Amino acid sequence: MDVDPEKITDERRAAESAASAGPSSLAQASGSAGKPTVVLVIGMAGSGKTTLLQRITAHLSSTGEPGYILNLDPAVMEVPYGANIDIRDTVNYKNVMKQYNLGPNGGILTSLNLFATQFDQVIELCEKKRSPQPKYIVADTPGQIEIFTWSASGAIITEAFASTFPTIVAFVIDTPRSVSPQTFMTNMLQACSILYKTKLPLLLVFNKVDVARHEFATEWMRDYEAFSEALQKDTTYAATLSRSLSLVLEEFYENLQSVGVSAATGEGMEEFFEKVQVCRAEYEQHYLPELQRRQQEKQDLELRRQAAELEKLKLDTQPLPQQQQTTAVEQ
Repeated sequence: MDVDPEKITDERRAAESAASAGPSSLAQASGSAGKPTVVLVIGMAGSGKTTLLQRITAHLSSTGEPGYILNLDPAVMEVPYGANIDIRDTVNYKNVMKQYNLGPNGGILTSLNLFATQFDQVIELCEKKRSPQPKYIVADTPGQIEIFTWSASGAIITEAFASTFPTIVAFVIDTPRSVSPQTFMTNMLQACSILYKTKLPLLLVFNKVDVARHEFATEWMRDYEAFSEALQKDTTYAATLSRSLSLVLEEFYENLQSVGVSAATGEGMEEFFEKVQVCRAEYEQHYLPELQRRQQEKQDLELRRQAAELEKLKLDTQPLPQQQQTTAVEQ
């Protein structure tokens, strides 16, 4: 595939410019201007996702912009933040496991499925006017990442948010573990799959920078030679595969936003929210027009169906011609 690097760079600059300038004219015309930004926090177990959400909540409170917080993990014992909406208030995870004779992962998936059937009520609660009006709606998801990203219920929840609010995905990465090139590549492939599935702006959040700095990761994303050098001593098949994948993902890296944060110390939170605004601008420039196009197609299809039904009804209710009526009576 031929890719124009200048075009990619121009699109990225346009998104950053739109984020700094404020809501775009498209956002204002579509009604997304003034709406809170939804941040879906996704990450593998142990990445510090829930602790990061606690830090996000504390940061928003300290800046006078309290967020609207959702917990979508039915299996968590307790959360270190005050959730405005908690899935555990609606679905009892342990009872679901007993009732349907399920294991832990099956229980989480079924609990999410049950919750998704009522998600229109969650959207209504998020849309309610409040004082002060939250600038961000932040949702914590299960640590079993595939349960949310590749399930029907996860898709329902994601699309419900994305069709109502400007929505982005924050993918939390355990930075100390990613020091290994192969683990780093695993995280990048996971991020790529999330972007492919949701088609929403993706923000890579390198967590735990108080333990290990994240600059090596951004260098590996920008410089193939640096990543290849890190793999130089490893001659295994997995290392060769990682080296090849790095070339394949070069285009993927170009459009990605990334930030280093520490959920423990609060480092990087200001930059995190700056990147969220850049991702929101990407949503308004790329995802929103596509969403409007799909909605228009659906509306046109429904109008055509109604017109066809009406035409069929007219034909069914038309009186028979005189000759056909006479023949029918004679018979």
